[in-house]
Amino acid sequence: MSEAAPAPVIVSDDPASFAHGVLAERHPALVARVLDTVPYGPGERAALTALLDNHLKGVVEAPEPGARDAERWTEEWGLPEHLGRSWFAAPFLWAESYFYRRFLDALGYFGSGPWRGVDPFRPFKRAELDGPGTEEELAALDALAEQPREARAAALLHGSLWGNRADLGFRLSVESGHGTGAAAGGTGDARLVADDSEALWSLLPVGTLCLVADNAGRELVPDLLLLDHLLRHGEAERAVLHVKPHPYYVSDATTADVLDAIERLHRAPGEAGAAGRRLWSALAGGRLVLRAHPFSCAPLPYADMPEDLRREFAAADLTVLKGDLNYRRLVGDRLWPPTTPFARPTAYFPGSVAALRTLKSDVITGLDPHTETGLVETEGQRWRTSGAHALIQVRP
Repeated sequence: MSEAAPAPVIVSDDPASFAHGVLAERHPALVARVLDTVPYGPGERAALTALLDNHLKGVVEAPEPGARDAERWTEEWGLPEHLGRSWFAAPFLWAESYFYRRFLDALGYFGSGPWRGVDPFRPFKRAELDGPGTEEELAALDALAEQPREARAAALLHGSLWGNRADLGFRLSVESGHGTGAAAGGTGDARLVADDSEALWSLLPVGTLCLVADNAGRELVPDLLLLDHLLRHGEAERAVLHVKPHPYYVSDATTADVLDAIERLHRAPGEAGAAGRRLWSALAGGRLVLRAHPFSCAPLPYADMPEDLRREFAAADLTVLKGDLNYRRLVGDRLWPPTTPFARPTAYFPGSVAALRTLKSDVITGLDPHTETGLVETEGQRWRTSGAHALIQVRP
């Protein structure tokens, strides 16, 4: 591949690939889990079962006439190009996104019946948010409050980075040898395949910071705590939190999920409760703003974002994108050579941009050649998708 040629788009037609496994194994498991957890009626259950059968054995079909967003999918989001083709032949990002859109249709989420607006993934989100793991992590905030400000900032950044392993970030301490180093940009953490945290801190303080959220529940809480810290200490005058306008990819955060997470913080004792009260006030006072742009659920990379969203990101002093899916959309869901500079596929993005991501898919850029070699020698290609590694990357 020449330096100028784009990397190939990831598709799902290779049975040995990670992408194929998501469509062929993860999606059927999700359907079974939802039908076991939520008492949908016979009509909804039959519609979802038919969708899954089509997804595995059939070809991409158009939504029902008059379906919500059908015009957008047809005119802006590439549906005609894929009609009549196997789901496995379409780009992985597109096929996954369209599956979740049709999933909601099958369950009546956008319809006029009793299941309208009911999030099929809400039981999973709530169970995680209310589980003992979240309680332990929130309790750890009390000890973190006793640490120097830089150590607290580093721990909160790593809590946000690792998502549902947030306790690994919250429990960092100066005694462990990670605290001050993390704030300065060097954690010495072998799980980080790239660490631009020093560059990230150097961009602060800012007027407006955008955070594009990833998952709800236990993973959204550390994102909110990081925003609370930045607002509280003047590292950001205003924060804009981008969430999904409707349920997406099982656990992606919506406005309702943000309110659930803040309510969970609000009723906690100690430092967590204080953070919840500050976040509530920040929302009410306009220092924390929620945004749910339709493109957040688009099956396309951010390089194809509409002009109004481009203007929003351009107006921010710094945009931070959280999670694996947002990373795929930021750099393009392509098989880049891992040593491709992060700045190359993100050159289009308007303004300074950072990515906080746990590795859960094949896409990767910005690795040092020695890092890539070491990962391949010790783990083969599993390091790309296992979730055992993470990165912090910045393009000023």
